[in-house]
Amino acid sequence: MYATERQQLIEHLVAAEGRVVVVDLARRFGVTTETVRRDLDLLESAGAIRRVHGGAVARTRVSTAETSLAERTTRSSDAKTAIAGRALQAVPADFEGSVYLDAGTTTAAIAHLLAQRPGGARPLEVVTHSMTIAHLLAGAPGLSLTAIGGRVRGLTAAAVGVQTVDAIARLRPDIAFVGTNGLSAPFGVSTPDPDEAAVKRAVIAAARRTFVVADADKFDAELLVSFGSLDDIDVVVTDAGPHGDLADALAAADVEVWVA
Repeated sequence: MYATERQQLIEHLVAAEGRVVVVDLARRFGVTTETVRRDLDLLESAGAIRRVHGGAVARTRVSTAETSLAERTTRSSDAKTAIAGRALQAVPADFEGSVYLDAGTTTAAIAHLLAQRPGGARPLEVVTHSMTIAHLLAGAPGLSLTAIGGRVRGLTAAAVGVQTVDAIARLRPDIAFVGTNGLSAPFGVSTPDPDEAAVKRAVIAAARRTFVVADADKFDAELLVSFGSLDDIDVVVTDAGPHGDLADALAAADVEVWVA
């Protein structure tokens, strides 16, 4: 295969899948990783892709890109539901304790399932700063709900600001389910907005055990603000296992990976 043909195929893969990994491409095309990196460098120079650690992503995947809650709700809905179901294996019917739900569409999928818990399940304390999730769970049987207030971002319907962070700092939930826009080996978990990042950082610091819920499209993405390293995470719940540098880094940080 000529180099130009290989580069065209790489460009198509990035467009179709959103991201590619150097090691996977080298294995796929039967070339060295150095050859793949040269291909990616040329494609980035041509404006076709954006290089990230260990691979490349689409040019549209920039550090400040953030879609609305309504747009994200309809995207990868089956994957979000599957991830939510897998994540809730950490909260069986006999679970006694408290759960924090971060704002986001995957955590909202968790909330939908929590609202359908069987009648014989033990009472569960749920805390959230998401107005959407608070609305979903208000009045749900077997759940005691605490909504954290603050200034509400219209884009995500999440409370943010000093008041929100201070309130979370006074909590100690047993489990926190946290969403993320990006998950990478060197940058950890990240999001485009600094205020959202501050709240997520507070949730991770408060929780006894942190579960990051994210579909595989978030792998190797690095948004503007990091709100935690891989060492801050206990479990990643996703719809496909990570590969390459990210998989190695998660293993080195002793992070469990649960695949839905």
